[in-house]
Amino acid sequence: MTEYKPLQQLPDPAGYKAGDVLVLVGELFGRGYANGLIDEARRIGMTVIGTTVGRRGSDGLLRPLNDEELTEAEALLGGSIINIPLEAGFDMESVDGVPSISEQLKKARPDDLATISFIDGSVEKACAAGTARFRSHIAQLEAELIRRIPENANILLAHSMAGGIPRARVFMPLLNRIFKGTGDKYLSSEVFWNSPLGELCNTSFNEVTADTFRYLIEGTSALRKRNTDSGTRVCYSAYGYHGTGVLVNGQYRWQSYTPYVQGIAKMRLEDIATEAAAKGISAAVYNCPEIQTNSSALFLGVEISLYPLLSAIRREAGEQIAAPIEARCQAMLKEGETLAHLLERANSYLSSPVLDKIVDFPTWPQHNTLEQAELMLAASAELMEMHADQKQLVCAELSRIVFLATGRLILHSSWNPVSPVVWLNHDIIGWLLADKSGTGIV
Repeated sequence: MTEYKPLQQLPDPAGYKAGDVLVLVGELFGRGYANGLIDEARRIGMTVIGTTVGRRGSDGLLRPLNDEELTEAEALLGGSIINIPLEAGFDMESVDGVPSISEQLKKARPDDLATISFIDGSVEKACAAGTARFRSHIAQLEAELIRRIPENANILLAHSMAGGIPRARVFMPLLNRIFKGTGDKYLSSEVFWNSPLGELCNTSFNEVTADTFRYLIEGTSALRKRNTDSGTRVCYSAYGYHGTGVLVNGQYRWQSYTPYVQGIAKMRLEDIATEAAAKGISAAVYNCPEIQTNSSALFLGVEISLYPLLSAIRREAGEQIAAPIEARCQAMLKEGETLAHLLERANSYLSSPVLDKIVDFPTWPQHNTLEQAELMLAASAELMEMHADQKQLVCAELSRIVFLATGRLILHSSWNPVSPVVWLNHDIIGWLLADKSGTGIV
């Protein structure tokens, strides 16, 4: 089991300089964690190179971006993109004329959860084909990086791939019941996880979220050797999630969103970083605080642990930095509502005995219970209802601070990681904001 190791002090400034390169391995969509890393790389003068997952044509075949798509993606990134499709996973792979997993699930219904089956050997063969395709494309990526990046440039390869829900309609109604269901609409994540569909998700999550990091590290060995020979570095980072330390009843306490079924893949990601570090490769997984993004919208309630960041900033960064943030957040609340009340209600949920019974670091990730789900969803709805405009949320403001701060912490820590697995908790975000290196985040 991975040891819980929060980052306890701000990293020294990295040795990256103008002309060094950040390579984002995984396409940028919208605003999220990766934006903070990109912003910090640009701030210190690094060149940013992006990648793409590619697109599927009407025939289902994977292809590079077309000219219009490439222009849009590079505009969003603010840099050039290597147009080699790095889609991970295997749900669309057809091997030896056998229908793909997605095709096999086309007529599946949520009620078939316990009885769905797949053509014998098709999942294993599809997974092997998806792995081979991805490894092949990583080899092409490495060749392009060697061609584009000078030998005297340090490189940070930032893995940002996650997810892996197979592309089939049957999943969304089931996942909505797991993550948003109450009463008769509630579905146990454990029941789902132990079903054939849950087993498929487990395989897919591991492949997309975790194993792609291994393929990236193994597939860029020639790049590492070239740079080692020239006296420069190739470092690797990845985004993890394994709970977060937040202020609960005035003390920093590890807590986690439940149910986080992707957690098994995130722990596999940690193991891959640990194995690489043991071989002398600079690789680290950074377990970041929860944020609210378009991609996290499915996980209703994940945002509750964001609210205590306000208290952490006040405690660690002080009045001068906290006050303007609090003023912006207060302005988002309905007339008559206060941040003090909002924080009190969030703390009430996070300190609930219901969570104490199930949220446990050694046995993470936990499955949901009806009692926990109903408590969490009610708390989430109550906190959301305190806002004047559902499109202007306190969580959005706090999420922006988190991804900018974690980007800065990851980039500088990646130069000389203190551990292959690190937690970035609310306290160190406060310390960063208090430090001169936090200028520009708030």
